Amino acid sequence: MGSYSFCIAVLVMFNLSFMDFSASLNPYFYAKVCPQALPTIKRVVGAAGCDASILLDSTSAFTSEKNAVPNANSARGFEVIDRIKYEVDKVCGCPAVSCADILAVAARDSVVALGGPSWEVQLGRRDSTTASESKANDDIPSPSMDLPELINSFKKQGLNMKDLVALSGGHTLGLSQCRLFKNRIYNESNIDPNFARQRRATCPPNGGDSNLAPLDPTPASFDTKYFSNLVSNKGLLHSDQALYNGGQTDYLVKTYSKNFVAFSKDFASSMIKMGNIKPLTGKRGQIRLDCKKVN
Repeated sequence: MGSYSFCIAVLVMFNLSFMDFSASLNPYFYAKVCPQALPTIKRVVGAAGCDASILLDSTSAFTSEKNAVPNANSARGFEVIDRIKYEVDKVCGCPAVSCADILAVAARDSVVALGGPSWEVQLGRRDSTTASESKANDDIPSPSMDLPELINSFKKQGLNMKDLVALSGGHTLGLSQCRLFKNRIYNESNIDPNFARQRRATCPPNGGDSNLAPLDPTPASFDTKYFSNLVSNKGLLHSDQALYNGGQTDYLVKTYSKNFVAFSKDFASSMIKMGNIKPLTGKRGQIRLDCKKVN
């Protein structure tokens, strides 16, 4: 632990000498502190986040965001982030890189590894010292939301309709639990009958809530099939199909379904925009020694 304390002291001195505590994020934040940080994250690439509050386990002081309804048993890869944190701290010689920045870079590298676009990740975030399940429930769009609710949810974060549709395209990757789409496949009418029948095979009306289904036909490939599914009324979640249901986002869905370049460009731009939402910088927050708990 002595070497950790020494390195932290060095980092504090570096920040005092070279960093403006009010400075915004920048992509070269670790260029001098730990130039091998980003290559290491790329090597052990994992999942995304914002200020790493989603990584915190529950304590007597707060309830983890992992338990928020949209995240519960769905936000996965926490152990991969732990591995990345270990490897980055090792190559840097100390905890130089925040868990929040690790999440942001890992998100970009994961998308690239699965055939998606790259973008310049702004760096210099600090980690939160608390987490809020209730705030996560309020801020994270629910899979049961209709289009006006989705638009308003994104607007509260400074994001527009294009951001909403482009970032929803992140559902081109991954799986969802039966409990989140059960009502859609049994009770909704704007759904392809064959698709509904296929999903019911692994999502019974009673039980099976944790059974998984792909969010689009190619859940390990960054492509436009998520949007093609929506045009065919094969959106898995209610909130997915809400993007293409006779509303004002239909044209974006149709555009992205036919134009991978346009989708990739807008997705990258929206990821940068989302990554700049109220980050902790300067003296605020901390750099966690363990991503699952505060120091």
